[in-house]
Amino acid sequence: MSKKFTFMIMSDTKGVTRRFVISDAWVKALIAIGFVGFILLASVVVDYFGLLFQDLETKHLKVENRRLHNQVDLIEGKLENLEAALDRVHSFTTKLRLITDTKDENRSLKLAIGPIARDPESLEAADDISRDPAAIMPHQEESVFFAKPLLESAEGELARTDDRGYHSLSIRFDRAIKHAALREQGVLELWESLSVRQSLLRATPSIKPTRGWYTSPFGYRSSPMTGAMALHTGLDIAAALGTPVYAVADGVVSFAGYDGGYGKLVSVDHGYGVVTRYGHNSELYVQVGQKIKRGDVLSAVGNTGRSTAAHLHYEVRVGGIPVDPVNYILEQ
Repeated sequence: MSKKFTFMIMSDTKGVTRRFVISDAWVKALIAIGFVGFILLASVVVDYFGLLFQDLETKHLKVENRRLHNQVDLIEGKLENLEAALDRVHSFTTKLRLITDTKDENRSLKLAIGPIARDPESLEAADDISRDPAAIMPHQEESVFFAKPLLESAEGELARTDDRGYHSLSIRFDRAIKHAALREQGVLELWESLSVRQSLLRATPSIKPTRGWYTSPFGYRSSPMTGAMALHTGLDIAAALGTPVYAVADGVVSFAGYDGGYGKLVSVDHGYGVVTRYGHNSELYVQVGQKIKRGDVLSAVGNTGRSTAAHLHYEVRVGGIPVDPVNYILEQ
């Protein structure tokens, strides 16, 4: 015979008494249901707080991820500036090598070739770094950081995997460091070479002859006078009438006077087969046979000869052959 439990509920105000008789089976069932309900409620509470904590952690990681992205952007900007600086050093040392190459008697012809680096152990070697497997592999200690992404996508976190990641930046830093080392070696070699070639350097064109802006480069163009295609043998620099024209290197004045289409013209012989010419001047301040040094005032910008406006026509001739004067302006 099963046990029964009697529950009585009495009211103090109405004096009514209620009786409930429940078998022990129902009591056990209610206890089991209550226990299961407590377990479920506890599970819900634990899951809720777990999800709340995970959401807070995810937000924190997103903020950290954004901060890291900003840092990567900042580092990349500095790296781009470094790479641009190395490119400028490369261009500058290339021009220096071009105008100071005296290894054989054919220097004059080499000056007319253009700005091409010739030293395989310095400048050209730097351009071959991209083909060096060691240059595109991370260091051993860095590989630990590249074994997995910074953030786990399985945890619902966001990670950027474009070409501006840590791996790519590390490769670019390694390449920039190697480039810098090669550039430094090349500059040191140039310094040693230039220290024993001072006279040659002083006689080699290297500065802009007047203040102004370029209007017509060296090369073939439509002639402003005839409209026909013709070789423009120099570089036109527009400037105000009377602007001083400076000697670009040491030399001796070989011509100073009026010469047809050039108008008032000054020619300077710098030796080693190099001659510079300055045309369309308004005034001439030097005479034939006069020794001049780089920076001396030769003339004033004008509009004489076959000219349509005030400007300087600047030529560099090597062995009698016109070459691009831009290759001999190192200050740009």
